Amino acid sequence: MPGAEERGGPEGPRARGQQRLTVVWRNVVLMGLLHAGALYALLLVPRAQPLTLLWAYFCFLVTALGVTAGAHRLWSHRSYKAKLPLRIFLAAANSMAFQNDIFEWARDHRAHHKYSETDADPHNARRGFFFSHIGWLLVRKHPDVIEKGRKLDVADLLADPVVQFQRKYYKISVVLLCFVVPTLVPWYTWGESLWNSYFLAAILRYAVALNSTWLVNSVAHMYGNRPYDKHISPRQNPLVALGAIGEGFHNYHHTFPFDYSASELGLNFNPTTWFIDFMCFLGLATDRKRATKPMIEARKVKTGDGSA
Repeated sequence: MPGAEERGGPEGPRARGQQRLTVVWRNVVLMGLLHAGALYALLLVPRAQPLTLLWAYFCFLVTALGVTAGAHRLWSHRSYKAKLPLRIFLAAANSMAFQNDIFEWARDHRAHHKYSETDADPHNARRGFFFSHIGWLLVRKHPDVIEKGRKLDVADLLADPVVQFQRKYYKISVVLLCFVVPTLVPWYTWGESLWNSYFLAAILRYAVALNSTWLVNSVAHMYGNRPYDKHISPRQNPLVALGAIGEGFHNYHHTFPFDYSASELGLNFNPTTWFIDFMCFLGLATDRKRATKPMIEARKVKTGDGSA
């Protein structure tokens, strides 16, 4: 039954009290510097050329697709198939996102679904808003995350040459695609200053993209309705969907994790779904998986909270 594993199951680990947190001070310093730089970048917005701001937003969209259409819907859930050119593009976009390589992102996300809201969930929302948003990246992983993560089936990721190539050259690809290319294009193409280019197209764009993804782990697990399964924490949050280009319909996604759209088809704001549909139109994507309308309606009646 879709979504049954979201509650952990009888064999799933339950929260067994809070383990003493081991702070990773390097990550604390780096995240602090990043967000300080992003706040400073806001002061540069009025001085920047309009093309630079458009370029920064374009980089944000590419970054977001590398996570939503790539690491999430393609590699974590295998909710559709992508041909080699599209997989290469999504791997490059994922390096621009700099949120761990595809293999690690997908492995941790599978753990998040299989052991949701337990100690084996990398960003367990039961440990509070701050932990599920950013705190989980500032401390050592809970031992259950490591133990259960090793038992997950990741054979498909190990067999994917694009995933393995990106993992092998991840550091250099991040330097080039997350920081160097976004900075050099405005400077070389229309004469923007390197200072503005770096802080707007690299630092501010990166910080905004990170927080847009983290909102799914925090806000979309705490605020919103649960029309598909009231017994799990993930919620429907359209505001999160705006920032995460379609990833805010989280109660639906955790109930039907195999669905390529991560939401019911209709008037939902879901640019990631539109992108995948366009790739299918171009012949670069195939085999989109969907929950059927009768399946969705039956689940609403059985476990939904009665909201629309």
